[in-house]
Amino acid sequence: MRKKVDERIRTLIENGVRQRQRSMFIIVGDKSRDQIVNLNYMLAKSRVKSRPSVLWCYRNKLEISSHRKKRAKQLKKLMQRGLMDPDKADPFSLFLETSDITYCQYKDSERVLGNTFGMCILQDFEALTPNLLARTIETVEGGGLIILLLSSLSSLTSLYTMVMDVHERFRTESHTTAATRFNERFLLSIASCKACIVMDDELNILPISSHMKFIQPVTNNEDSEGLSERERELKDLKDQFRQDFPVGPLIGKCCTMDQGKAVINFLDSILDKSLRSTVALLAARGRGKSAALGLAIAGAVAAGYSNIFVTAPSPENLNTLFDFVCKGMNALEYKEHLHYDVVKSADPNLRKATIQINVHKQHRQTIQYMKPHDHGKLSQVELLVIDEAAAIPLPIVKSLLGPYLVFLSSTVNGYEGTGRSLSLKLLQKLESQSQPSASSDAPNSSRLFKKIELNESIRYASGDPIETWLNELLCLDLANSIPNISRLPHPKDCELYYVNRDTLFSYHKESERMMALYVASHYKNSPNDLQLMADAPAHHLFVLLGQVNESENQLPDILCVIQVWILYPDYLLEDLILIFSADDCHWILDLVPILAHEYFSEKLPVTLHGAQASVLFCMGLQDKDISATKEELGIEREQVLSNFIKTMKKLYGYLHNTAGKEIEATLPRLKEIEMAPLSRSMDEDLDEAAEEVKEKRRAAEEATVDPKLLQKYAIDSDAFEIEKALQDGKLSGSGVISVKSSKTNADKKEKHKEKSKRKETDGSRSSKKKRT
Repeated sequence: MRKKVDERIRTLIENGVRQRQRSMFIIVGDKSRDQIVNLNYMLAKSRVKSRPSVLWCYRNKLEISSHRKKRAKQLKKLMQRGLMDPDKADPFSLFLETSDITYCQYKDSERVLGNTFGMCILQDFEALTPNLLARTIETVEGGGLIILLLSSLSSLTSLYTMVMDVHERFRTESHTTAATRFNERFLLSIASCKACIVMDDELNILPISSHMKFIQPVTNNEDSEGLSERERELKDLKDQFRQDFPVGPLIGKCCTMDQGKAVINFLDSILDKSLRSTVALLAARGRGKSAALGLAIAGAVAAGYSNIFVTAPSPENLNTLFDFVCKGMNALEYKEHLHYDVVKSADPNLRKATIQINVHKQHRQTIQYMKPHDHGKLSQVELLVIDEAAAIPLPIVKSLLGPYLVFLSSTVNGYEGTGRSLSLKLLQKLESQSQPSASSDAPNSSRLFKKIELNESIRYASGDPIETWLNELLCLDLANSIPNISRLPHPKDCELYYVNRDTLFSYHKESERMMALYVASHYKNSPNDLQLMADAPAHHLFVLLGQVNESENQLPDILCVIQVWILYPDYLLEDLILIFSADDCHWILDLVPILAHEYFSEKLPVTLHGAQASVLFCMGLQDKDISATKEELGIEREQVLSNFIKTMKKLYGYLHNTAGKEIEATLPRLKEIEMAPLSRSMDEDLDEAAEEVKEKRRAAEEATVDPKLLQKYAIDSDAFEIEKALQDGKLSGSGVISVKSSKTNADKKEKHKEKSKRKETDGSRSSKKKRT
């Protein structure tokens, strides 16, 4: 039966297409999958270009029945023969067959990075993590749809009690129940997202927020050529530099105005050829940083630079950069195989990542990847490009700087890892040294520093409501939440408070202030850290605050955040390493450089053999991962892990014993009891005890008998009966005579019963002895 779709659904999709912004639909119900066809149809009708490509993400099973797959094959044959009637075909089967669908398991979601889709379908909500949520949603282009399928829910509040897959990693032997605070935060955040509609599997809108009632069509501010204001500015910029070489062809490859200005700034420093500039490019995820660097490198090749080095945490991080190097050189009329060659890595773990480009059009020129810790190879470099600098430890970034042209880029916020230590420490120092008032004898005082920021997104328009919602949900954009404390309070005015996580993670703004301190302190953070702090039962949070003014309805600036994880001795070091590796968490690995520095400074008297010391050196001082350490030492991966674990055990043992001794020294000492030997032998003690027993027995024999003791042996009879018995003169040989008892028959029966019980008791005891 046909049913009219709510106009608000169609309006939201059309508004997103006009404004090049994304929309999100959450469908609740067991038949939610059937409505994907209708949403895809409405999106295709609203777009001018071809049908949208689809990314379908799931945990481990699609749950598409086999007969539907067979029907899809039949439909394909009928379509090829021209015998299919679309009105009679199953709409969902037709959708599966005719759409460009990329299926991806959540565990393989990294392979979709860098791709762009028109629609993203997320099923199996219990398998989602903050990292997966951000990674998949950010692949959707402007005007596209994000569809989240929720099945078998009696109400949306059932999310509060839904057990997530990630909770299995949060449980410990003493903490078996994980909370669902992040789910509550997710549900509360949906109400604030103006581009999100929650509906059932019959497309009936569920009123969870007021903005869903008023979704009106919008008009797009475009000129006669169909260009927006920013697109018109970019077109004018391209026309302005069209005849300039090499600026014009490279600007023609830019997608946003911010990206075009960044390439111009890079080319200014390249064409200056003074080699004393440092240019920093800062932006959020998806702004085109790597593309801008790649175009700038192509310009450096055209300007005659011979030795160009590029560094990043891994060669796989440079795929986009090298792609745009090739696109830039093609725009400058360089031909592959004729003027330049691309060299791929032979390491299967790097999946054929580009590591070098050799140019031989004018003279020999080289663009080569270099590992961050190989800064000793930079003696002949003219241009050094550092991509994803926030993911490289700050001391290594400092060691990479030198008397040559330096371009560096960093993600200031995003889901792949963020870091503020680079901008807060290194960039501030470089900026202060470039000022005229800086000391002239400073090592880098003669260098010029320039900072560029990109704000426009490549995939979607600025002000995208889904990006705003995602940043608030996962605390990604925290530049304005970092406290600017000019004067610290006195320690006696500070107090440590325990944080109620139920309140903090109920979509509370204070969570952003806490996460801001994490971002400012660590060189790498992940959205999964937010869920770990919220749901892990063994984790607890504390904050250090200054003096609280109870008359003001707000908390003072947070001075310090402490996250405590309660561990127990039954956890082995191997288990901890596996836990941290599975969660991609670097907290325990951050201690390795400190331990390595202390060991090689001969401050830790621990004996390590050659392989263990080499592994500690590579991973601690050179910041190499397991794969790089394996290549450096020429041993297997399992040997690297084994030596690393043994090294950590030895260092832990020494530190544990040292800490134990320090604690023991503070404990009160027990008084030692001195036990002197006895002055007499055992025989003398026994003789004395025997004499005491003899004296007691002699005294007892000589003592008179108490008449009261003899009373119980008295004969209960009168004198007449006794004399009568004696007069008979018939005495037994034993001298015993018999007299008549004065006891009644009742007394005799009672006495007889006691004797019978005594016999039974004795009989049962004897039988037990026989059994044993």
